[in-house]
Amino acid sequence: MLYLVGLGLGDAKDITVKGLEAVRRCHRVYLEAYTSVLTVGKEALEEFYGKELILADREMVEQEADSLLKEADVCDVAFLVVGDPFGATTHSDLVLRAVKLGIPYKVIHNASIMNAVGCCGLQLYNFGETVSIVFWTDTWKPESFFDKIEKNRQNGMHTLCLLDIKMKEQSLENLMKGRKIYEPPRYMSVNQAAEQLLAIIQNRRLQGEKPEITEDTICVGLARVGAPDEKIVSGTLQQMSTVELGAPLHSLIVTGNMHPLELEMLKLFSVVDSPTFENNACQRTT
Repeated sequence: MLYLVGLGLGDAKDITVKGLEAVRRCHRVYLEAYTSVLTVGKEALEEFYGKELILADREMVEQEADSLLKEADVCDVAFLVVGDPFGATTHSDLVLRAVKLGIPYKVIHNASIMNAVGCCGLQLYNFGETVSIVFWTDTWKPESFFDKIEKNRQNGMHTLCLLDIKMKEQSLENLMKGRKIYEPPRYMSVNQAAEQLLAIIQNRRLQGEKPEITEDTICVGLARVGAPDEKIVSGTLQQMSTVELGAPLHSLIVTGNMHPLELEMLKLFSVVDSPTFENNACQRTT
């Protein structure tokens, strides 16, 4: 059996009882280590689970999946995923490979950022398409995610923005020379995401457009959701470019139309005084 086990969002104890039972009876246990991270390290997980963990990076999961599935037809193998197992499409590919090899599988779900964002008070059924905001480089500055955010907002929907994670990345020089030397991990902050959105707004205005999203659009910044030091702030997009949320992982929400109850909840996390916040938000209240 192949078990795909969600670990939740906080620390080692966020695994479900069902998930922990599966992990403890497995012959091999892999820890997916590139789409997200927990607030504790591999050693803390091993101590709590009572199992040695094998780190599975992107290269292993995407290019060496057969080795990961080796012997899963005759013994139990677990694949641990931060959040929920199907928070990334890579894991669907793993299931399809297992099925083709005749290996049965079982999914043990857990909380993910996709539903935990409700902690800020915005109602989950008012969210539109989720987008990913990637790190820009000097020569690559895509804006396609902005168009999706605008479409959601035009439809009155909120947008959850998942912020880029760079794990085990190679520099262009090392990649070209075939050197297995990797850059330090990088995690996009709410500040960086907001700065990129603000830059796109300026670019669109220079092109004669009138963006649906402006510097005064109400947004929500979230950090370390599910952890004891979770932090949530609400304010304008301009304010999101300067707030300090601390260590990763961060997420950003661009709001759409808000129900009065949603607005009341966001005021709990406002970085400005209540009248100023309401003035910026009232035009989108339903």
